Amino acid sequence: MNPLVRLLTEAGPLAAFFIANSQAGIMTGTAVFMVAITIALAVSWHLERRVPIMPVVGAGFVLIFGGLTLWLQNDLFIKIKPTLVNLMFAAVLFIAHVTRRNVMKRLLGTVLALSDQGWRTLSIRWAWFFLLLAVVNEVVWRSMDTDAWVNFKVFGIMPLTLLFSALQTPLIMRHQIPETAPNRPSP
Repeated sequence: MNPLVRLLTEAGPLAAFFIANSQAGIMTGTAVFMVAITIALAVSWHLERRVPIMPVVGAGFVLIFGGLTLWLQNDLFIKIKPTLVNLMFAAVLFIAHVTRRNVMKRLLGTVLALSDQGWRTLSIRWAWFFLLLAVVNEVVWRSMDTDAWVNFKVFGIMPLTLLFSALQTPLIMRHQIPETAPNRPSP
């Protein structure tokens, strides 16, 4: 998929949520978010004939908690969605670590080739990061107004995630398994 189209399908729904919230409030923002994420999944499916699991899970949570927000006219549900999603991701990674299953390798094994120790370390780091994001989301939505929480959701969580990802580069480089070149006949 074209990188610009990928960016639009991944970040577009969040941008639409931010803009709609700033113009018309959290209920309209939530409705726009639900429509935009559904369109993004449809576009991904149309262009690639597949949708990765993480966007599907994220969209499912947006539709469920967004639906509850609109139905009950209570923004609590959309505010706790990031907490619950991050707690779920953390739990999956912690449980996988304890049971010696490698979920991250299954999800990212086609784009990264790491040693088993690299996968284990990366997984546990992400588990702690997701737990931290859940706690931070709780602190922000409970201590700030809705607009501040939306700003944090749009301009805080994404940069923190990108920064955390970038900080994993040394670990990835240290545990990366080199690609083996195909055997060539000698001249």
